[in-house]
Amino acid sequence: MFSWLGLVQILIIIVMLLVFYKSFIQNTASERLVRGLLGLALLWGLSFVLSWAGLDLLGAFLHWTALFLSISLVVVFQPELRKFMALMGNIDEWKRIFKNGTAKSHDTKSLDAIVSSVEYMSAKHTGALIVFTSTLDESAIDKTGVVVNADISSELLLTIFFNKTPLHDGAVIIEKNRIAYAGAILPLSKNNLNWKYGTRHRAALGMSEVSGATVLVVSEESGDISIAEKGKFTKFDDMKKLRAKLEKVMFK
Repeated sequence: MFSWLGLVQILIIIVMLLVFYKSFIQNTASERLVRGLLGLALLWGLSFVLSWAGLDLLGAFLHWTALFLSISLVVVFQPELRKFMALMGNIDEWKRIFKNGTAKSHDTKSLDAIVSSVEYMSAKHTGALIVFTSTLDESAIDKTGVVVNADISSELLLTIFFNKTPLHDGAVIIEKNRIAYAGAILPLSKNNLNWKYGTRHRAALGMSEVSGATVLVVSEESGDISIAEKGKFTKFDDMKKLRAKLEKVMFK
């Protein structure tokens, strides 16, 4: 029997699932896992349809196939499962989605320091990799590097990424608008990238795929400035646009 209340509930569930998918899953490594789960659900549902239609043998075959694949899914998608659970437990990301949008005052000194140092490194073709995260998920990276726990300054960033220092090849992790770590080793993306992208870009993209972090990268070869988010790159040639983007990232 048709019920408007039931239809409204179904629509609410669909909207909630779409919001969750776009906020946590889309363009991340966990997207493959979700697609696999949806495929299993469809296979499972089809087995009941076939049994209801009298095709018991075929229905039983699909039923047991779906059961076997669901068990093997844990093994095949073990890394994605770990990252998916990490995303599920990201309280700050949930707060960001459901926050009330109240404007907050903030100190822009750290933002100015990052923009000025990035502009300088771009002009000098100094490679840099900076991760912005409200709460670091250590399970999403290979090594956190050296603990810094310092205020953000242009001098410190330029010193870290100077090509004669031992930490310059790793990433700087900015957590809650402080330099938390330097020399961090990020997971490399397994996607096929353009030949012009090196290890830094692959690491930036990889980190954005497995976490909710935003990653800024300066190319040592071209001096280009790019930001990786949810498995996608955006190039910034205009420093005003870069500053506006980083302001949203740091003070969201």
